[in-house]
Amino acid sequence: MSPGTQASKSEAAAPVVAGARLEAMRRRLRLSRVAVWTAIAAGPIALAVAVASTPTTVAAAPAAKPTAVRTATSAADPGGYAQVFVGAWLRSSANDETSAQARLAHSMAPDVELPAPAADAQSAPQSVTAVRSTQRPDGAWSVTVAAQYAGGSVRYYAVPVASDSTGSSFTVTGAPGVVAGPARAAVAKSSYAVTVPEGDLSSAIGQFLGAYLTGAGEVDRYLAPGVQLTAVSPAPYTAVTVQEVSAIEEAAAAEQVPADGTTVRVLASVEARDRAGRWPLAYELTLKARSGRWEVAALQSGTAQDGGAR
Repeated sequence: MSPGTQASKSEAAAPVVAGARLEAMRRRLRLSRVAVWTAIAAGPIALAVAVASTPTTVAAAPAAKPTAVRTATSAADPGGYAQVFVGAWLRSSANDETSAQARLAHSMAPDVELPAPAADAQSAPQSVTAVRSTQRPDGAWSVTVAAQYAGGSVRYYAVPVASDSTGSSFTVTGAPGVVAGPARAAVAKSSYAVTVPEGDLSSAIGQFLGAYLTGAGEVDRYLAPGVQLTAVSPAPYTAVTVQEVSAIEEAAAAEQVPADGTTVRVLASVEARDRAGRWPLAYELTLKARSGRWEVAALQSGTAQDGGAR
């Protein structure tokens, strides 16, 4: 067959193939429509199946534009600033505005007048401490500052403080006001309700705290495997005596050391002694039983609710 004849047959076959494909597409479309209408008549379940089997064309969604996220700078607490101001203000006098304390108070609060204490007035406070900071809806702050005097009295001052938008600059905007001190909060009942008698557990606690606070022996010998604690250095006390031990778990009150792995949480009230006197202290400890002895598994310092010797 000549090349010309082959070309003419190929050209004639192309429209035929295209027409066949078009007809097949039309046939599938008609069948899909029939299936959908049949499914509508049959019920919702059949409709869902028919829709799922119907060929669909999905257009690619345009790429989402990145959304700009604005992060607000957390407001800085001006408690320390108010504390410094009250200390300088209470130690200054309108009769001597050139003193260092007066100049410091003026630099922190340019529009606030200085006090004018009498010659026989109470001495300056021994310490000044910020105890509470509250931010108002307008962004300004009110800081409560406690001033403690030599006689044991405490006076509380509320100080208004403004800050800039970044929280890096502050100004005292008005004179301090004397206010009542914060009320004492109600404390939940201690969870250490089990009384631990003298025995292996209280002895282990006393030996551990003796090494921890007085340097009498190595702390490591009282610790559970894998636990690391460093003794207080230099040792602050010469002797430590356990006054009372209470626990959360009943197993702590057992006469004998329980099975290996038994864990108890205890609150130990102790009396520590040094040359200056005796000091009631409290420690929260976790102990674990192993090989017939109690070992310290954790020390949570500073969280005891009812510390002190009782």
